[in-house]
Amino acid sequence: MTGRIITVRHGLPDQDRNVRITAREYGDWWAEYDRSGLAPGQTPPPELFELAANAGTVVSSVLPRAIETASMLTRGGRNVPKDVIYVEAPLPPPPVPFLRLRPGVWGVISRSFWFWGYAPEGVETHRASWIRVARVGDRLAGLAAGGGDVMLCGHGYLNWMLDRQLRKTGWRRESHVGRNHYFSWRIYSPAPGAASVAGDAKAEAKLAAE
Repeated sequence: MTGRIITVRHGLPDQDRNVRITAREYGDWWAEYDRSGLAPGQTPPPELFELAANAGTVVSSVLPRAIETASMLTRGGRNVPKDVIYVEAPLPPPPVPFLRLRPGVWGVISRSFWFWGYAPEGVETHRASWIRVARVGDRLAGLAAGGGDVMLCGHGYLNWMLDRQLRKTGWRRESHVGRNHYFSWRIYSPAPGAASVAGDAKAEAKLAAE
């Protein structure tokens, strides 16, 4: 029986947001954010521990904030496959000089520039991110087709994109808890006929879990 897909946003990273920085400095700030683990003293909602305990598979992005979230939810008691395919969509620092803004504001500006096509050399484009998200959806569906729920410990915007991809391919969103805050999650039920997921997706999922 095909399981459900559960997408979880990581907890609060251990990174100072109360600074005013330039766009160039935002690039450095974001790189440090990607290297940061979770801030101490956090406790995920009890429901997430239960969902993780009952999941047949838990997977994670390769970024520390997601890895530590997965370890926390599984209480460090199980193997959690990690893959770069699950990392956050990029936030390249925008070409806006002179201004000094808080990182959260720069994030909105950066996302807007990126959405409309700004992607310096070496940065994944908006279109390429959607192609990757389609692969993520196929991989999670393949894992779920093997039986048991699948939990992804990932990132806010990537999970938002994945929400649209999964529903586009017939998955039904059962619940969405916590909006898009830290430790928020969404649960998806399989589409009718999901037991016959394409063999390629199953094969890729099997390889990814090994």
